[in-house]
Formats: sequence, C-alpha cells, structure tokens
Amino acid sequence: MPYLSLTTWSLHRHLGPLHWTRWDAVSRTHTVEIQQQPETVPLLDLPGILAEKGFSAVELCHFNLPETSAEYLGKLRQAIQAAGIRLYTLLLDYGDIASPDPARRTADIAFMKQWIDYAAAAGAERIRIIAGDSDPSDQAGFDRAAAALHELIDYASPRGVRVVTENFHSLTSTADNCVALLDNCGDHLGFTSDFGNFKGADKYESLIRTVPRSESIHAKAMTDAEGMPDGTEFVRCLEIVKDAGYEGPITLVYDGPGDMWEGIQRVRALAAPYLT
Repeated sequence: MPYLSLTTWSLHRHLGPLHWTRWDAVSRTHTVEIQQQPETVPLLDLPGILAEKGFSAVELCHFNLPETSAEYLGKLRQAIQAAGIRLYTLLLDYGDIASPDPARRTADIAFMKQWIDYAAAAGAERIRIIAGDSDPSDQAGFDRAAAALHELIDYASPRGVRVVTENFHSLTSTADNCVALLDNCGDHLGFTSDFGNFKGADKYESLIRTVPRSESIHAKAMTDAEGMPDGTEFVRCLEIVKDAGYEGPITLVYDGPGDMWEGIQRVRALAAPYLT
C-alpha cells in the first residue's frame, strides 16, 4: 500500500526565506533571489514534527534549505534519521537542460551536479531534475534533455542518489514526452507524477500512462479561493493510482490560502483511504 509523505512546498510559508535561483542572461551566471518569509517551523525540527503527525517521508524543495554547508547538511541528515522518516527526494526546482543556449545548459548541468552532492550529503534517496522548458514538439530540445539526464544519472549513481524527473514544465507537459524520456533512459531514470501538472481534456489519460511508471506521486488537489479541495477530482486521480497498483509515497501538496496545516489536513483526509 502507498504511504504518507509531504513536500516542504506545502509548508513554504512557515519555513523561512525562500532561495530562488535565476539565470542572468546578461552576466551569464546564476543569481539567487531571497524571498523573506517568517520561520515558524525550523527545517531541522520538521522531520520530528512530521513523524509525530504520522508521515513516513518528506520531499524537500531545494529553495527551502537555509544553507548548504557540510555541517548543516549533516545536521539535517541526523534529524531525519532520528525521526525515523525518509528524505525521499530533494526537489531541485531550477534548471533548463533542454535549453538551446550551450552556456546556460552547461552552467545548469554543473549546478545540478553540485546539488546532487548536497542531496547525497543530506541523505536524500533521489533528486528531481526538471527536464526543461522547450516546447513539447521540439525534438532537438528533447534530445538535449535526454543527453543531460544520462550525464546526470552517471554522476549521481556512484553517489547513491537516483535521478528522477516529473511532468513539470513545458517539455514534459505531455505523457508522450514523459514516457519517451523514460524509455530513452531505461531503468536508470525514475519518475514523479503530479496530479496538478497535467492539464486539459487528456489529464486523466495522461496520468493513466505515467502513474504505473512512477515512484513518487505528488497528490495535489485543485482548491477554490478558500482553499477547499475539489474532492471528486482528487479522488478520481487517487483511483488511477490505486488501479495502477502503486506502492510508493503519496506526497501531499497544498499551496492554497489560509493555514497550511489545515489545508494539508483537508487533503490528507481525502487521501487517507488510499494509504497504509
């Protein structure tokens, strides 16, 4: 049976400043923009809090890390181990490995390798790499992304970190491209299906095609202006997961208004019948 997990994005308004990486086209370098937010839940305390609330795993957005020193990553690893939960994936939320700009692509791949090292130091089992922002019909962009994924897999594997990608951003906005990337990379590449990222009339058919090849599910409910989830829509997605015989983490995603813990709980209540 699937088990309960949470992405730190679901608590991003509680975890302190957000560190957004950007590509500066003028200086041809990466820059970091810091978005100040209150820290009501220190990241090092979060594993214990999640364990107390019955979560078995966490997926950590890279911009939630307050620092990347070896000392801090070691403390984070110890906190996760002490709580008895898994750091299932480090979600690297930056990079365009499909970019036609060779300088941008080279810099982004080097950035991703650095974060693979951070993932290994923190004890993350996986790192999520975005396949890129090229149009889904851009074959050259697809080929660049596939080549970069092979390179990153080769770098990550001896470090004990598995590379996964996701139906996230333009290139993998179609099930065809998601499946094609998995076929290209074979068993060396993992996949995450996010309920909220496929759009349009073929959303459910797309999930039916990708969920059986996924090792993480981002269970994002559609919410209204008050943060109330569309239960019918969400359960339809969960039924696809159930029918696929999926047995990994169901990672709850809440980014609506109001109290984030309350929003998480509303989504959790809907997911509960599908969890161990």
